Amino acid sequence: MRWEAFLDQVQDRGEYRTRQEAEQAARIVLALLGAHLVGDVRAELATRLPETFAVILLNPLQAAEPLSPERFVRAVAAWIEGATEQTAAWDVSAVLSVSADAAGEDLTARVLLQLPPGYNLLFGRPHHT
Repeated sequence: MRWEAFLDQVQDRGEYRTRQEAEQAARIVLALLGAHLVGDVRAELATRLPETFAVILLNPLQAAEPLSPERFVRAVAAWIEGATEQTAAWDVSAVLSVSADAAGEDLTARVLLQLPPGYNLLFGRPHHT
Protein backbone atom coordinates (compact mmCIF):
# COMPACT_ATOMS: atom_id res chain seq x y z
CA MET A 1 0.00 0.00 0.00
CA ARG A 2 1.28 3.47 -0.84
CA TRP A 3 2.13 6.00 1.89
CA GLU A 4 -0.54 8.48 0.81
CA ALA A 5 -3.30 5.90 0.61
CA PHE A 6 -2.41 4.43 3.99
CA LEU A 7 -2.36 7.81 5.71
CA ASP A 8 -5.53 8.95 3.94
CA GLN A 9 -7.35 5.91 5.31
CA VAL A 10 -5.94 6.37 8.82
CA GLN A 11 -6.87 10.05 8.72
CA ASP A 12 -10.38 9.21 7.56
CA ARG A 13 -11.00 6.43 10.10
CA GLY A 14 -9.42 8.36 12.94
CA GLU A 15 -11.20 11.55 11.92
CA TYR A 16 -7.93 13.45 12.29
CA ARG A 17 -7.85 17.09 11.26
CA THR A 18 -4.37 16.81 9.75
CA ARG A 19 -2.23 14.21 8.06
CA GLN A 20 0.43 14.88 10.73
CA GLU A 21 -1.94 13.65 13.46
CA ALA A 22 -2.64 10.50 11.46
CA GLU A 23 1.07 9.95 10.87
CA GLN A 24 1.91 10.38 14.55
CA ALA A 25 -0.73 7.83 15.54
CA ALA A 26 0.47 5.39 12.88
CA ARG A 27 4.11 5.66 13.94
CA ILE A 28 3.35 5.07 17.63
CA VAL A 29 0.84 2.26 17.15
CA LEU A 30 2.99 0.39 14.61
CA ALA A 31 6.12 0.74 16.76
CA LEU A 32 4.30 -0.81 19.71
CA LEU A 33 2.72 -3.49 17.53
CA GLY A 34 6.09 -4.38 16.05
CA ALA A 35 7.47 -5.00 19.53
CA HIS A 36 4.82 -7.70 19.99
CA LEU A 37 5.17 -9.58 16.71
CA VAL A 38 7.92 -11.96 15.70
CA GLY A 39 9.19 -13.95 12.76
CA ASP A 40 7.56 -14.34 9.39
CA VAL A 41 4.29 -12.75 10.49
CA ARG A 42 6.01 -9.49 11.39
CA ALA A 43 8.10 -9.54 8.22
CA GLU A 44 5.11 -10.30 6.00
CA LEU A 45 3.03 -7.55 7.59
CA ALA A 46 5.89 -5.13 6.96
CA THR A 47 5.78 -5.95 3.23
CA ARG A 48 2.13 -4.87 3.13
CA LEU A 49 2.78 -1.46 4.71
CA PRO A 50 4.38 1.68 3.26
CA GLU A 51 8.18 1.50 3.57
CA THR A 52 8.51 4.06 6.37
CA PHE A 53 5.97 2.22 8.50
CA ALA A 54 7.53 -1.13 7.61
CA VAL A 55 10.85 0.07 9.05
CA ILE A 56 9.08 1.20 12.22
CA LEU A 57 7.30 -2.16 12.53
CA LEU A 58 10.57 -4.05 12.05
CA ASN A 59 12.45 -2.07 14.72
CA PRO A 60 14.47 -4.70 16.63
CA LEU A 61 12.97 -3.80 20.02
CA GLN A 62 10.91 -6.58 21.55
CA ALA A 63 8.35 -6.31 24.33
CA ALA A 64 9.37 -7.91 27.62
CA GLU A 65 5.88 -9.35 27.92
CA PRO A 66 2.77 -9.31 25.74
CA LEU A 67 0.45 -6.45 26.56
CA SER A 68 -3.26 -7.04 26.91
CA PRO A 69 -5.34 -4.89 24.55
CA GLU A 70 -6.13 -2.57 27.45
CA ARG A 71 -2.47 -2.13 28.39
CA PHE A 72 -1.56 -1.63 24.71
CA VAL A 73 -4.08 1.23 24.52
CA ARG A 74 -2.69 2.72 27.76
CA ALA A 75 0.84 2.51 26.32
CA VAL A 76 -0.28 4.39 23.20
CA ALA A 77 -1.97 7.01 25.39
CA ALA A 78 1.31 7.49 27.25
CA TRP A 79 3.13 8.28 24.00
CA ILE A 80 0.60 10.74 22.53
CA GLU A 81 0.58 14.13 24.19
CA GLY A 82 -2.84 14.95 25.62
CA ALA A 83 -4.29 11.52 24.82
CA THR A 84 -6.72 9.72 27.08
CA GLU A 85 -7.41 6.00 27.05
CA GLN A 86 -10.54 6.70 25.01
CA THR A 87 -8.74 8.76 22.37
CA ALA A 88 -5.86 6.28 22.30
CA ALA A 89 -8.31 3.42 21.69
CA TRP A 90 -9.63 5.43 18.73
CA ASP A 91 -6.05 5.95 17.46
CA VAL A 92 -5.18 2.28 17.84
CA SER A 93 -8.33 1.13 16.07
CA ALA A 94 -7.84 3.58 13.18
CA VAL A 95 -4.27 2.43 12.55
CA LEU A 96 -4.77 -1.29 13.17
CA SER A 97 -7.93 -1.54 11.08
CA VAL A 98 -6.17 0.08 8.09
CA SER A 99 -3.20 -2.23 8.68
CA ALA A 100 -5.53 -5.23 8.74
CA ASP A 101 -7.10 -4.14 5.46
CA ALA A 102 -3.63 -3.83 3.92
CA ALA A 103 -2.62 -7.23 5.31
CA GLY A 104 -5.70 -9.17 4.25
CA GLU A 105 -7.72 -11.65 6.28
CA ASP A 106 -5.23 -14.56 6.31
CA LEU A 107 -2.28 -12.50 7.52
CA THR A 108 -4.44 -10.57 9.99
CA ALA A 109 -5.57 -13.89 11.48
CA ARG A 110 -1.92 -14.95 11.87
CA VAL A 111 -1.06 -11.60 13.48
CA LEU A 112 -3.92 -12.04 15.94
CA LEU A 113 -2.62 -15.49 16.88
CA GLN A 114 0.58 -13.84 18.16
CA LEU A 115 -1.30 -11.37 20.35
CA PRO A 116 -3.25 -11.86 23.59
CA PRO A 117 -7.03 -12.32 23.26
CA GLY A 118 -9.08 -9.23 22.53
CA TYR A 119 -6.94 -7.54 19.87
CA ASN A 120 -9.40 -8.59 17.17
CA LEU A 121 -11.65 -5.67 18.14
CA LEU A 122 -8.76 -3.20 17.87
CA PHE A 123 -8.09 -4.54 14.37
CA GLY A 124 -11.75 -4.05 13.45
CA ARG A 125 -12.26 -7.81 13.20
CA PRO A 126 -14.91 -8.68 15.80
CA HIS A 127 -15.38 -12.23 14.52
CA HIS A 128 -11.78 -13.47 14.89
CA THR A 129 -10.89 -15.25 18.09
